[in-house]
Amino acid sequence: MENFPESSSKGTKRRRNEDSDAGNTSSLEDDLTFTDTSVALRIMRAQFPHIQKGSVEPFILKSQLYSSVKDRTQVDRELESLRRDKVLRLFKLNTGQDDHAVMFLDDYLNQIDRVVKRMEGKKVEEYEVFGWLKTHVLDSKLETGIEHQELCSLLSLGGKTRQLIDPNMYWFSIPNIGSHLKGIVQGRKEIISLLSRRRYKEMMLSSLEKKRLRTSPLDVRFHLRDLIGSGHLRTDQAPTGLIIRVSKD
Repeated sequence: MENFPESSSKGTKRRRNEDSDAGNTSSLEDDLTFTDTSVALRIMRAQFPHIQKGSVEPFILKSQLYSSVKDRTQVDRELESLRRDKVLRLFKLNTGQDDHAVMFLDDYLNQIDRVVKRMEGKKVEEYEVFGWLKTHVLDSKLETGIEHQELCSLLSLGGKTRQLIDPNMYWFSIPNIGSHLKGIVQGRKEIISLLSRRRYKEMMLSSLEKKRLRTSPLDVRFHLRDLIGSGHLRTDQAPTGLIIRVSKD
């Protein structure tokens, strides 16, 4: 498996320079499948849609990796290794029962810093908890969730915390991802609806990629990877190119 650089600003800059070479200009047909999860992560990160309004650092859906690396056990194993090495984090999403997002740790920390920067000028106690989160929680708690008591215990290492209301499990989340989660759900529906209205419920990938979605800020390629990996769509090779079909129930 490809070795990622350790989490650092120098490593981040080097990786982003490499990612820029992948770009967003190639067709999905040219890089639909990979043999290595690490390569798939790097390419998908580089191809993440550039969205200005409510911007969020690049993230990858686990279903997208399943669409590109055929051995799902390999994907799960390599993600777990990268998670333990603190290269990336996994997040449980509310867009579906088994939906998970993957974000490189450097990108996640940058996303938190964006939130803190926007809160500058407010009372320190309103945003200092983010510093405690980065220092005392994220570095030691690598899972997707954390129980109430453990969260309070770790945050208290930074300072006095207010009592949290819900005594149950908390899921780690990506700041400002709300509109993107809505886009994931709506984009899925729009593409399935588009294909379902066609006579054979299929379309050439080259034509489908050119479509602009009305309901999602994310591009068609992002959604196609997701829908293929989750089994809602399937691909078939034809002499003229790759065909995208709605999977049979």
